[in-house]
Amino acid sequence: MCGIVGVIGTVNTKEMLIDGLKKLEYRGYDSAGVFINGNQGSHLVKEVGKIAKLEDAISNEVGGTMGIGHTRWATHGKPTVENAHPHFSSDERFYLVHNGVITNYEQLKETYLSGIEFASQTDTEVVVQLVSYFANQGMTTLEAFKQTISLLEGSYAFALADKENPEQIFVAKNKSPLLLGIGEDFNALCSDAMAMINYTNQFVELHDGEIVILEADNYEIYDQSGVAIERSPYEVDLDPKEISKGTYDYYMLKEIDEQPGVIRRISEFYLSDEQVNLDEDLLNKMATAKQIYIVAAGTSYHAGLVGKRIIEELTDIPVNVELASEFGYHLPKLIDESFFIFLSQSGETADSRQVLVKINEMNLPSLTVTNVKDSTLWREATYQMQLLAGPEIAVASTKAYVAQIAVQAVIAKVLGDHLNNATAKQLDLREELSLAANGIQAIVDQKDDIEKLSYEFFTNQNHAFYIGRGMDYALCLEAALKLKEISYIHTEGFAAGELKHGTISLIEDKTPVIAYLNDQNTTGLTRGNIEEVQARGAHVLVISNQDDAQSDDQIVCFTINELLQPLISVVPAQLLAYYASLQRGNDVDQPRSLAKSVTVE
Repeated sequence: MCGIVGVIGTVNTKEMLIDGLKKLEYRGYDSAGVFINGNQGSHLVKEVGKIAKLEDAISNEVGGTMGIGHTRWATHGKPTVENAHPHFSSDERFYLVHNGVITNYEQLKETYLSGIEFASQTDTEVVVQLVSYFANQGMTTLEAFKQTISLLEGSYAFALADKENPEQIFVAKNKSPLLLGIGEDFNALCSDAMAMINYTNQFVELHDGEIVILEADNYEIYDQSGVAIERSPYEVDLDPKEISKGTYDYYMLKEIDEQPGVIRRISEFYLSDEQVNLDEDLLNKMATAKQIYIVAAGTSYHAGLVGKRIIEELTDIPVNVELASEFGYHLPKLIDESFFIFLSQSGETADSRQVLVKINEMNLPSLTVTNVKDSTLWREATYQMQLLAGPEIAVASTKAYVAQIAVQAVIAKVLGDHLNNATAKQLDLREELSLAANGIQAIVDQKDDIEKLSYEFFTNQNHAFYIGRGMDYALCLEAALKLKEISYIHTEGFAAGELKHGTISLIEDKTPVIAYLNDQNTTGLTRGNIEEVQARGAHVLVISNQDDAQSDDQIVCFTINELLQPLISVVPAQLLAYYASLQRGNDVDQPRSLAKSVTVE
């Protein structure tokens, strides 16, 4: 969701900005722009649409040694050139890019800027106009920037350029992610290390409330009180080749194909022959918990629903799964022995972070399970575990989902063994994960068959339903999300037993209904539900496993331990969604209106 890049100190600024913005396309955006300043003058270029359109709009004459760029995901105002970033002050001296949301911008506009004619509908323009307002009262740029920030409520990552001073970029952060990139002959800033990994692997993390003066060969960090902070760079271990599509047309298909390797990597890292790679202090703390809360959003929430069953079965500890956007503002009564697990692909999910802030204030222990080390949730939680999925670029999550289930299984197995749980003792998790990897591979090897099924079931269809029971119901929610978010087919996941309580009224002639059959306790009941929807004209596709399959089931997955079966069974749904999106001519990796890293509440 929105992306920031900035570079200072190199004549290659234009190319680095465009390259960085392209690397941030995965976050979701609707417009983009750059401001470049230096010995060739200053240049502001903004466009609605893809980065390629912005790149075409930048003339060969545009150049400079300092620049800031942005990809915007609309919050205030429609996707237009006027609402695109960078925004500028009325005197065209100051230029600003911003991630986040300023909640009191209307009040600030009325209090300080009643005489200003605004060019956009955004909260961001209010900020840059305020900087100009204070600068015109005699403040330096830094003083004006600090004064403006002191008035703001909400979230922000800012990069401010002063046209009269091409030697510095002014930076500030609160809640929204932002990093400094340290190069040999330049310095940079970015929302995500991926944006600058082609140029440097040395990055400096920024914390909430900090302000930075960034120069070509230096950076100064200050806290809210103006006290200087010394912070050395850390090295990001990210192979640029991992964020390349390679021979694939879309990242999503590449990431689906990578899932067997992700499962094997998790098993090898956490469950090696020599030892179990799990923090002993974390294990001891979780062993004392009387209640575990899994807090997440979107696909991570769905992974948490599967994790709940695994953890409860293997540890006997009750687990609640909570939507982060709801939980933080409607906290239940919590016992002192509560333990919190935060699932997040990016580690920057704003809804989850607002819960973590409250949990930290209550001195309750927490674990972040994320794909991104040194992200905000990683830094602020008590304990941390990596997903080890590798960079996930496509907005529709695939390999991060299976990684989250696998890592939760690791936690459950190791903790269950520690607590002498009989079910955990009997589970050979290494063997089951190996079988899961093989089972996923068997499904991805059936791409051609699944493509045909996608064409058969979803062509000219505007509605579809997934049905299942138990863990299959949790799986249905994720499968439905995959289809709706990239094909734009209205899709819902339902508990099969609830059809008769109202939902069955939506079934019409040829309505696609995809049924999951993995829950051994209710297989017969779900078969009955399939008969019910077929009697009303539904076009039914069955996804089952070898033990429960019938001869006319269209997709049959390898059978593994029922707790781990979703690792395999989700893959057909991922591929069905992928091909349905392709058939409709959609942008598979960047579906409309969606963002990969959701950094606003």
